[in-house]
Amino acid sequence: MIVVSGTIEIEAARRPLLTAKRRRDRLPRMTAGNRTIGARLRIVLAPEVALGPGKADLLEGIAAKGSIAAAGRAMGMSYKRAWMLVETLNGYFGTPLVRTTKGGKSHGGAELTPTGEKVLALYRRMEAQAGDAIKGELKALRKLRAADPG
Repeated sequence: MIVVSGTIEIEAARRPLLTAKRRRDRLPRMTAGNRTIGARLRIVLAPEVALGPGKADLLEGIAAKGSIAAAGRAMGMSYKRAWMLVETLNGYFGTPLVRTTKGGKSHGGAELTPTGEKVLALYRRMEAQAGDAIKGELKALRKLRAADPG
């Protein structure tokens, strides 16, 4: 893990392969548990509050599925964990990032607020810029790695 200026962490990671069943249930952009190779950006906003690929994927999943529970399930995450992450983000920013509606007959739901959409767009832009900034060095690192044993 590389720490830049004490507030931005960039990880180069290889994540475990998904089983066929779990892969089928995933949203395309969600990366929890897949074989992502490259930079992963984590922005440390305050002590104990960070915005990284998992929370960004969760926000994206909420926007796509209209549900915190469904977005969490798509990432292999418990409902409780997904709610905790949303509450952390909602509590940090001046206005909530996710708006929820009560359950009942309509089963409730969730959606990103305009602030949530802006935070997600800003994070994705920073993520792309970080990836572009280290593209050459990442290529050089990959050339130095040992050949895969398989």
